[in-house]
Amino acid sequence: MLIDHTRPLHAAPPATVPLGNALTVTHASDRGPRRYNADAFAAGRRTFVVTDGVGDSAAAAEAAWAAARAATLLTDPVAAILAARDALQVHSGDAVIVVATARPDGGFDVAWAGDARAYAADGSDLVQLTTDHTVAEYFRERGIKAEPRMDHVVTNTVRHATAENIGRAATRSPRLALVSDGVYGPLGYNGIEAIMSGHGSAERLVRAALYARGTDNATALVVS
Repeated sequence: MLIDHTRPLHAAPPATVPLGNALTVTHASDRGPRRYNADAFAAGRRTFVVTDGVGDSAAAAEAAWAAARAATLLTDPVAAILAARDALQVHSGDAVIVVATARPDGGFDVAWAGDARAYAADGSDLVQLTTDHTVAEYFRERGIKAEPRMDHVVTNTVRHATAENIGRAATRSPRLALVSDGVYGPLGYNGIEAIMSGHGSAERLVRAALYARGTDNATALVVS
């Protein structure tokens, strides 16, 4: 079956899915001004994923969805990304990814490859859990000024992920937002903080990113 990746995915109401007695997830995605929506999201019972295909093509979109689906099958975020990598062996495209798994004792474990991000929110403070795998971030960590365009050049992807180069983080915060760069790019930290400080949903994040004249696919998944 062919998937029409040119249609905005928010045409149907964004889902709000209760997960057992503890967790609820909202998710939303929009193609924005791009030809294809190469973002994807997926939610398992305890595993949550946002992916962003590399490029504006059907191959990028298919890779993003394949990676997202494969990652939800595991409850360890690093293993989930490695499973996503294996799933891409039969696809020509590539993607970046962020995965969060809910711990039985509360909080989340997070892993990522590329520049999709995770933010933790407790109602007042917002913390960025991930560090972008980009050329710009590589230079900044070494005290070297980076050109803005370098923020868009990733140094790691699903296809190139290994157990050693996957990023890892953990939080005990009760709410988590996973977003593609089409959300955090136009909104910035302050915009995401303002939305997540209230009853922020994935739909609000995506709509705000588009209202801020975002030029990319915009995808968010919020777990609370």
